[in-house]
Amino acid sequence: MEMNASYTSLVAVGDSFTEGMSDLLPDGTYRGWADVLAGRLAVRAPGFRYANLAVRGKLIGQIVDEQVGAAADLRADVVTLVGGLNDALRPKCDMGMVRGRLEEAVERLAPSCGKLVLMRSPGRNGPVMERFRPRMEELFSLVDALAARHGAAVVDLYGAPALGDPRLWDVDRLHLTADGHRRVAEAVWQTLGLPPESDWRTPLPRSAPAKWVVRRVEDVRFARRHLLPWIGRRLTGRSSGDGRTGAQYSAELGRAFWVTPERDDAPGPVATWRKVNVTPLS
Repeated sequence: MEMNASYTSLVAVGDSFTEGMSDLLPDGTYRGWADVLAGRLAVRAPGFRYANLAVRGKLIGQIVDEQVGAAADLRADVVTLVGGLNDALRPKCDMGMVRGRLEEAVERLAPSCGKLVLMRSPGRNGPVMERFRPRMEELFSLVDALAARHGAAVVDLYGAPALGDPRLWDVDRLHLTADGHRRVAEAVWQTLGLPPESDWRTPLPRSAPAKWVVRRVEDVRFARRHLLPWIGRRLTGRSSGDGRTGAQYSAELGRAFWVTPERDDAPGPVATWRKVNVTPLS
């Protein structure tokens, strides 16, 4: 794989995993792996453009209906697509429907971009992972098949034991920490043929297990703050993404827009971005 590849644009499509939860910034926004990746790619390509269309809680049908067309219209060098896991983690899931909608997404996105990147998502070790493992592996088998059929790249996060470490997951047990997101960004970076800057598969240092009482207190806190609200949304048909759009999608204009680095001459990863082409289409 070419190690000096250059990419001038990136579009990220998906759910909370790609939106960036739970890598929370001081201003209340999220900076996940896609933002980290974009910041690093921009250093290599003056005039780099980026759009993150991902929205938390979205099912694969919503991703296809609300994000895929907008992403395809941007004609990016790289498009990342991660979706279907929210469907697979629901008590009832029509995997045939998931298969059909994911196929539709790939068929629409692959011809629209220079490189389509799919993922086998990571999973936090524990009983929930074991319960839903068969569905996840069915989904990932489809990802592999679609990638082979359409010439897409696959980032295998599922096959990396280090990313199953609970210490890389937030207290909600559903989303990665900042360190977890940095590792995913590095994994995608290397998949794009860029020179490695770290070994994202490196396990965390061994540590003594938490005491039984501490674990039970954490379980109760998790159930009250995260599990029960999640169950409530499932029972009422609500989603954490209701009413939200992607960071670079304008509901008013009905289309996505680019952001580009605020400064092209700043060394290191990009920290601030400015909007471009957000005027109404003529």
